[in-house]
Amino acid sequence: MTDQGSNKTGPARDNELKKEMQGDLKANRAVRVEEQYEPQPSGEDQPLAARQPAGGAAGAPAGMTPQDVIVRSELARHLERSVYPADRATLLASLRRHQAPDGLTALVSRLPAADTYPNLQGVVTALGLGAERGRG
Repeated sequence: MTDQGSNKTGPARDNELKKEMQGDLKANRAVRVEEQYEPQPSGEDQPLAARQPAGGAAGAPAGMTPQDVIVRSELARHLERSVYPADRATLLASLRRHQAPDGLTALVSRLPAADTYPNLQGVVTALGLGAERGRG
């Protein structure tokens, strides 16, 4: 007997329910008996929905551009935490071990060879990327 998890119906009943719902899902008309249960479009006095919130890029904290966030995320993905504190050679070795994109390796290779970076934020700051500012 297979475990169905929290599903109380099983695969055969699931398929049957999908077939029953196809008409409702594809209908270009009201499918509810009572009008109050039908989804309503936005009213005239409501703002239009936007993919991006007003006032800037979604997901970019204050002090950073969306591109800065992408580069920081890629660096974090390809650099091990155990390498810190690290110099340029150690960072490049970690990037190569994790098969980082060439653009990321080229970016890190511009860092001064003699400097040591305590963490990822130190690397990001040394690269001249934006730094996240605290709230308030």
